[in-house]
Amino acid sequence: MTRGLLLLIGCLSLALGLIGIFVPLLPTVPFILLASFCFARSSQRLHQWLISHPWFAQALQDWEEQGGIRKDLKRKAYIMTSLSFMVSIVLVPLLWVKLMLLGMCLALLLYLWRVPELDD
Repeated sequence: MTRGLLLLIGCLSLALGLIGIFVPLLPTVPFILLASFCFARSSQRLHQWLISHPWFAQALQDWEEQGGIRKDLKRKAYIMTSLSFMVSIVLVPLLWVKLMLLGMCLALLLYLWRVPELDD
């Protein structure tokens, strides 16, 4: 039962992570990390596929082995997070939503800042 639930969560997380590549405000990295975590405990085949995938392999290996993100990837995450939130804040007409988005952006940037940075 637990294995099936983890497999389901892993598949949903992977799907959301892939959608997040194209949709601003839907974070890719946390969903891919969650998928990797779930697959490691439910499907060795899917976990192996994910950690050897050309798009995700290096970042997942860095995270699993050293608990950090490479400097260049972290810089890209800062830029893309800031840009997507800025676009959303400009497009949203309601002030309270703009403030909520600003708070979410700052929280995510703070989280990224706290993640250990690995040398390229």
